[in-house]
Amino acid sequence: MVSFTGMLAIDARDVTKTFRSGWLRRRETPALRGVSLAVPRGAIFGLLGPNGAGKTTFLSILATLLTPDGGSVCVLGHDVVREAGALRRRLNMASGRPSFLWSLRVGEILAFYGRLYGLAGAPLRRRIDELIELAELGPHRRVPYSELSTGLKQRVALAKSLVNDPELLFLDEPTLGLDPDVSVRVRQHIAELRRERAMTIVLTTHNMREAEELCDEIAFIKEGRILARGTSGELKRQIGLGEVIALRLDPADVPWLAEAPGVLRCVTVGGFTECTVDAAEKRLPELLRALHAEGVVVRHVQVREPELEEVFVELAR
Repeated sequence: MVSFTGMLAIDARDVTKTFRSGWLRRRETPALRGVSLAVPRGAIFGLLGPNGAGKTTFLSILATLLTPDGGSVCVLGHDVVREAGALRRRLNMASGRPSFLWSLRVGEILAFYGRLYGLAGAPLRRRIDELIELAELGPHRRVPYSELSTGLKQRVALAKSLVNDPELLFLDEPTLGLDPDVSVRVRQHIAELRRERAMTIVLTTHNMREAEELCDEIAFIKEGRILARGTSGELKRQIGLGEVIALRLDPADVPWLAEAPGVLRCVTVGGFTECTVDAAEKRLPELLRALHAEGVVVRHVQVREPELEEVFVELAR
């Protein structure tokens, strides 16, 4: 895992945000309930959680698009409320549900946002060409936004988010709606941005493989609170999910395995009996001896760590 030193890209402390609606019957919906988070410069940091957990609200505050009700937020050394203007040229954001003016063509959208960041003339044209090539949008350069597929709209949003070569990039579900092969290339490019430009990237995702592949650290948020934080391996140990011993057995049905010492749970998946155990090094020999004694043939054995998705499910309960 990469080691990070120096100043923080993000230093958020006890951040709160409540949305209020209604007139006669006033409704209050707490979105963030004291979120604290520190993100080192140059990291790829994942923010995971169920729908409505507060991920997008928190990203919007970090990106100066929303004002927090309480707490303090410092991004790239600037207060997001008092010094938002100084920050905005150094940030950018891509949403998983992008929306641009329907009648503009792809090239025109990128040109519009490039001008907002002070680009013009030949530098602007070069930047548009680079972004269109990067996002594989060449055949769609002159296509109106309204005629693009969901995946293509997502790629336009990603290209737009890089128009100012930001120091800090927020990606809200960056591969939502993309074909698997395009998703792989987008993830590769996200990794390259950090590696080649030392860009700090904060992303939200429901794709557990994406989070595990890209993120140096991950924080889980639920109902506006950070429940856990750490590397993928640290989170698995914090939740105490144990290791998984996957067995292909003959006969396949061995009910007593679920009650064996050290077995936390037992499920059948794709012809394998998967036993989550407290310590695989200790329990695997015990299980093999017990199965042999019962006349059960072990055709295949695999030992693995639990998936990050299992951590997500456990925390989201």
